[in-house]
Amino acid sequence: MPENDAAQTHFPLLLLPGFMLNEHLWDDIQDGLSELRTLHFGNITQDDSIAAMAERVLEHAPAEFTLVGFSMGGYVAQHVYRLAPQRVKALILMNTSAHQQTELEVARTQSQVELAKSVPFKGLTRRALAASVAPDRAGDQVLLARLQTMALTNGKDVFIRQLSALRDDGYAHLDKVQCPTLIIASQHDQMRSVAESQQMADLIPNSKLVVFEEAGHMTPLEAPELVLQTLTEWLKDAP
Repeated sequence: MPENDAAQTHFPLLLLPGFMLNEHLWDDIQDGLSELRTLHFGNITQDDSIAAMAERVLEHAPAEFTLVGFSMGGYVAQHVYRLAPQRVKALILMNTSAHQQTELEVARTQSQVELAKSVPFKGLTRRALAASVAPDRAGDQVLLARLQTMALTNGKDVFIRQLSALRDDGYAHLDKVQCPTLIIASQHDQMRSVAESQQMADLIPNSKLVVFEEAGHMTPLEAPELVLQTLTEWLKDAP
């Protein structure tokens, strides 16, 4: 195949961040990724449901793309695929799940929403920040400050909208994912388990699971070199 024809099969990367994060989640690997593909950053801050977030992402997305969803962005990515499977040429799901929130989790979330509406927003709590990284990084003030800066930039309205975006059961849809799929999990992720990622990999026919042994939930910030290496190697053979 001529080189220019081969290049046409390499679709742009569309990156979706997680809860109270933004495009700066990818800062440490952005230069490396931009050498591989054209980059687009999806916006999941304007809506209060996963479905609406997915519709907005599609509205502003390239015609065809490789989709990267981190954490909450992974739920949105799965819904994007359901809405437009023909446009998603490959899928990368990082530190995410297809697990539905339990009744207890929903009740707690609704209580958080009501509380958040009545008090000033001061960012994420120390406990929430610490839980988002590996235990041995919980005292890394530089890393936590980067997370808090993104949360404060998003602000109270986004906090309430994203909290309100309840997650349904996506496992029943995963066997319908036909595009090549890379799933990344982390051994020390305190928010999403390796078992959840393994279940996703078991259900998606053309999938590969990679588990990072040292990182926590925030892999693009905790292990950027490993993330970039993993994506670079996988994307060589992906559309």
